[in-house]
Amino acid sequence: MDSPVGRSPRSPEAEIGHRLEDLWDVQQPQLSPSEKLNSCFEDVPVSSFPRAPPSQVVEIPSDASLADVVEVLSKHKMLSAPVRNVDAPEDASWIDRYIGIVEFPGIAVWLLHQSEVAAHGMVTGSIVTGQAVGRSSTAVGATASEDGSTNAMMPTNSIPETAASMSGSFFETLTSSEFYKNTKVQDIAGSFRWAPFLALQNSDSFLTMLLLLSKYRMKSLPVVDIGEGKIENIITQSAVVHMLAECVGLHWFENWGSKKLYELGLPMMKPNRLIKVSEEEPVLKAFQLMRKKGVGGLPVVDTSGKKGIGNISIRDVHYLLTAPEIYKDYRSITAKNFLTAVRNYLEEHHEASPLLRALVTCKRDETLEDIILRLDKEKIHRIYVVDDEENLQGVITLRDIISKLVHEPHGYFGDFFYGVVPLPENSRV
Repeated sequence: MDSPVGRSPRSPEAEIGHRLEDLWDVQQPQLSPSEKLNSCFEDVPVSSFPRAPPSQVVEIPSDASLADVVEVLSKHKMLSAPVRNVDAPEDASWIDRYIGIVEFPGIAVWLLHQSEVAAHGMVTGSIVTGQAVGRSSTAVGATASEDGSTNAMMPTNSIPETAASMSGSFFETLTSSEFYKNTKVQDIAGSFRWAPFLALQNSDSFLTMLLLLSKYRMKSLPVVDIGEGKIENIITQSAVVHMLAECVGLHWFENWGSKKLYELGLPMMKPNRLIKVSEEEPVLKAFQLMRKKGVGGLPVVDTSGKKGIGNISIRDVHYLLTAPEIYKDYRSITAKNFLTAVRNYLEEHHEASPLLRALVTCKRDETLEDIILRLDKEKIHRIYVVDDEENLQGVITLRDIISKLVHEPHGYFGDFFYGVVPLPENSRV
């Protein structure tokens, strides 16, 4: 990629890069590179960040049905959206005006749980109706785990095998039922992948934004205009990494991006801590692990347990509900066969997806710049680190990259989180 230095900005993201470059050049010489980056990002307001397309700035009323939410998210090709509290008064604060951010994968996992509840009731002879399941949904319809959180899915072996034969038809019945159409999005508040509504104002800094997207584990951040009383922008981790990719060649970026992964302590985990699933295990276990461990994706490994054959993301859970050849056997289909089935489905429907490509990997001696460019090009959220024998050594996520860009000064946020935390049990800031 040609260096942008000496040329006019090529994009709104590159304009930000040049602005940071000007700030970098006037920083006090006694500051460390890390302190200089922090100072630069503190001086750039969030209002400078490129606007998401208007179609991506969508909000969901809290009384919308799950069916309506899925339709809206699908129509706009979005994974998540803020949920507006329809019962809030007109003069309500931002904290009271929105109840959180709902994700499509979270709805899919919640529906999986409801199918398990109903299947269990049918097998054991108990009566489980849509109304009964709906009543439990207010508390996310789940059992309590040891850590006090709610289980979005039962263990794979919690339902006898005889229930598997009715799973496909049940999903079809569920998604066409009055229960699915009448359950409101507010009824699943606090469930898996539900996030708090933690908004930025235009005057907040890039440093605040970057810290919330990394250390505080937010996946997206609405930007609100207090005067206009509306959401002006939504900033995602992917958008930030794209901005960084557009800054390649600038001095401030190269001072940081030219470092090798091992010099930055990446990956941040030991190989034996990598969460993975075997190609022969049920794919349902992969989604259970994601929920239990709080991760957005994991590798599928061969029978040796060392080499990756693919990646499954929490976003892929929707194929369990939308692809008939998969959801009819969702309880028994293996991770390997799931990957194959989804790839066939995507090819038949001419849809682009990272699932069509092989596992994206890198080595520890590659630079952060290399990784940023690859993640941005492939439009993926994680890259796996391998050794010379292609054995998995760890994973690097968008959050990991952003976390290496800035650090949180002592007492930086003050009372910023007041009214937002404590959060619902399953939520993460």
